[in-house]
Amino acid sequence: MIYQIKLTLEGAKPPIWRRIEIYEDTTLADLHKIIQSTMGWMNGHLHHFITYHEYYTPPSEFDDFGINYQGMKIKQLLSAKGHKIRYEYDFGDSWLHQLELEAIKEAESTIKYPRCIKGKRACPPEDCGGVWRYMELIEIMKNPKDPAYQEMFDWLGGKLEPEKFDLDRINDKLSRKNYGAWDNPF
Repeated sequence: MIYQIKLTLEGAKPPIWRRIEIYEDTTLADLHKIIQSTMGWMNGHLHHFITYHEYYTPPSEFDDFGINYQGMKIKQLLSAKGHKIRYEYDFGDSWLHQLELEAIKEAESTIKYPRCIKGKRACPPEDCGGVWRYMELIEIMKNPKDPAYQEMFDWLGGKLEPEKFDLDRINDKLSRKNYGAWDNPF
C-alpha cells in the first residue's frame, strides 16, 4: 500500500509544505532521508519523530532518550487516514514538521515511489535560526537598504527565493539511491 502524507513545516506563514507518496513499509530511517530530500535540508543536525509523548530516535543518537527506531516502519506510527505525527530536525532551530496521513491507496505499477506530488514554497536555509528568524530573513532580503541585507546576502551566497518550489528537482533527488539526501540545497 501507498501512504499519501502531507508534510508541513509548523509555524511558517505562508505555509511551507510537501505532499509525498511512500510505501507503508518505509522505515523511519528512510523516511528521514525522504524528508531531508523533499524539504531541502542537508542532514547536518539531529532529528527524531514524535507521537503523543514518545520520541523515536536513530540508534545511539540519544542513548537513554527516546525509542530506538531502527527497523521501525511508518505504518507502525501512522495507520489510518487523519493520523498525525511530528518530525523535528535541528534541535537548536527546532524545525518541527507535521506529517498527516491523507490517504492509503494501492501502488500503481507505472509509478516510482517515493515521490513528491505537490508542495509550496522553498525550504528555509539551514542554521538560519528557526521559523521566526526565517520570517525576519525574508523581510530583510526584500529591502536592499536594510542594514543587515548585505551580511545576509553574503551568508546566503546570493538572493533568497522563498516562493521557489522545484517539483522535478525534488523527484530527481528521490529517485536516487539514498533518496538524494544531502546534495547541495535547492
